[in-house]
Amino acid sequence: MLNRLKNLKIVKNLKENLSPKLRWLMFAKDYKEKSSADYIKMVTGLDDLKSNSDELRLEAMVREQLRDEFPNIENMKSYELLVDAVMHNLKKKQLQAGDNIDFS
Repeated sequence: MLNRLKNLKIVKNLKENLSPKLRWLMFAKDYKEKSSADYIKMVTGLDDLKSNSDELRLEAMVREQLRDEFPNIENMKSYELLVDAVMHNLKKKQLQAGDNIDFS
């Protein structure tokens, strides 16, 4: 009987349109891992956060730039390490620039 209720359109619609607090409560009782993408999706109702999509776009730009400057680099073993190092340096510089902001 419960399986039939889960498949009803109205139940699916209600589940998708629940308030964020209720979504969080439903997720919190089932999951202990609060840093996962599933947790963020359940709490916010969004598939992808803007910060995550910005980071993915930046990584794609880094990969494209490396391929342009160094042909066939994506076939090398150290390619992923190089991409990670470049991303780390960019994030580090971004954080350092944010530290110098005066909010007063």
